[in-house]
Amino acid sequence: MIPGQVFGMANSALAENTSDDPRYDVRICTAGQAVATTLAWGVVEIRTPFGLDEAVDADVVIVPGKQDFLVPPNQDVIDVLRAAYNAGARIGSICVGAFTLAASGLLDGKRVTTHWQWASALARRYPDVEVDADAMFVEDGQILTSAGVAAGLDLCLHLLRQDAGPDLANRTARRLVLPSWRDGGQAPYIESVRPEDNSLQAIIEWMEENALEPLNLGSIARHASMSVRSLNRHFQERLGTTPLQLLLQIRIDRARRLLETTRLPVDRIAEQSGFASPASFRFHFVRSVGIPPHKYRTGYVGRQS
Repeated sequence: MIPGQVFGMANSALAENTSDDPRYDVRICTAGQAVATTLAWGVVEIRTPFGLDEAVDADVVIVPGKQDFLVPPNQDVIDVLRAAYNAGARIGSICVGAFTLAASGLLDGKRVTTHWQWASALARRYPDVEVDADAMFVEDGQILTSAGVAAGLDLCLHLLRQDAGPDLANRTARRLVLPSWRDGGQAPYIESVRPEDNSLQAIIEWMEENALEPLNLGSIARHASMSVRSLNRHFQERLGTTPLQLLLQIRIDRARRLLETTRLPVDRIAEQSGFASPASFRFHFVRSVGIPPHKYRTGYVGRQS
């Protein structure tokens, strides 16, 4: 529904200042002309007069995320996406909709993004795809991919800006109560990633519980009853990272929560997050999140009592 809101609002904004016909013909296309939301998000069935084949002739096709995105899509979805692409359409995805595009082969050789939580899974499943886990949205030729739901709004406003210029994009953004352009990437929102299976869950929980201790590869491997080599291999295969990189992310997560919810001095936050020194904390925080700790805190200071 996000693309429909953006492009439909653009039509409304255009109608207020001109007698021209609407710029966009917005259609929700789905197999069986009906789609339902999940129980967790409130069950709603959306009925539409447009089947999948209607998307073939579109100028822009945007694929949403779905609950079972790790399951490859039906062949008819793949066929429609490829046909639309071959006809010259720009093809976009919102959040984990990138998995649907990847399954169609349209992302091979492309630089793309998806929600930070699933970026490593996308890269592992589709090694021919270049995944940028930090970007809010990425445009590579006819393909556009976005991170989470809000980044899908950014992507749609970007398309609107390309099609109709900045004035209509800005007016549409104001009606949606959004900035017409957001700087930065996903880094400030990233939390430590969990594996798709639970084979490493126990050792990850132990690392979280002991993150204030001076852990190293040897101590982590001993607790996991593995050799250092086996530990590194398991982490790379299941998480796409190393134990020490994950430990660093756990400590960064802890620091972010303290910055968000307390007024502790930055030096104390460094100590209570497991960093050896305030200087080390600042260095790793900027490298991971993209901004200094004090600047990160300004986004939350108004919420603290």
